[in-house]
Amino acid sequence: MRRRTAWAAAGGAVALMLTTATGAHAEGRGDVRVVKTVVNGGGNVIVGTSKTIHYPIDITVKDDSGVKGLTHVSTFNMANGWSFATWDGDSSCTKKSATTSVCRATMTIDPAWIADSDDMDSNKVAGVWQVNATVKAKDGDYWISDHIAEYKVKRAVQLPTVIAPEEVAKGATVTVTGKLSRANWEDLKYHGFTGQQVKLQFRPKGAAHYSTVKTVTTGDAGKLATKVTITSAGSWRWYFPGTTTTSRKVSAGEVLNLK
Repeated sequence: MRRRTAWAAAGGAVALMLTTATGAHAEGRGDVRVVKTVVNGGGNVIVGTSKTIHYPIDITVKDDSGVKGLTHVSTFNMANGWSFATWDGDSSCTKKSATTSVCRATMTIDPAWIADSDDMDSNKVAGVWQVNATVKAKDGDYWISDHIAEYKVKRAVQLPTVIAPEEVAKGATVTVTGKLSRANWEDLKYHGFTGQQVKLQFRPKGAAHYSTVKTVTTGDAGKLATKVTITSAGSWRWYFPGTTTTSRKVSAGEVLNLK
């Protein structure tokens, strides 16, 4: 069994959440309520192998006496109850009216902490997460609210595009290769992602948009390879739409010129 670790951060101790999710409930005192919650601006949270991620949870709170703030915010995977996101307890509230404020809590994920945060394959913590929060009003009312938002925490992806050769005559055949790999939160390395459908896309020189030419399935170690016949100059790229646990990725365009 792994060692469970409590982590220290500037401004006070921060403990990784290690409890399992409880059934949804809401309880407290008075009429203070959460009326809206937005995580990371509505986008997914993408976690790689080295960069520390900070993302906001914006909670709109309403009470007749005015809003005092947040006293607790937690977030975890809905399926297994584990989390590696921390909150240092700081928050800021922006007053929208006499009764309503938007309070922001910033969560932190450091990939270096992930493997010690659970007793299983940490990659299984990717997926759909929920948010719980306790909010407080100026008159002392408080409310404990579970499941006020859902969002996805996903494993980051790498996807390069390589064309050989990069300059050919019209009608020639070239090979486009690449490799789809995703972050492994156990060893903090990228590993090939096999058996995934990836779209090969082309944008003619001077055009504004890419279009899909064909779909290729990743093979051993996430490798991609296909041949195409060149009819015009332009840029080629790979597009992976992602999964519930893995982020989408668009590779940088690789320019191919005609002789």
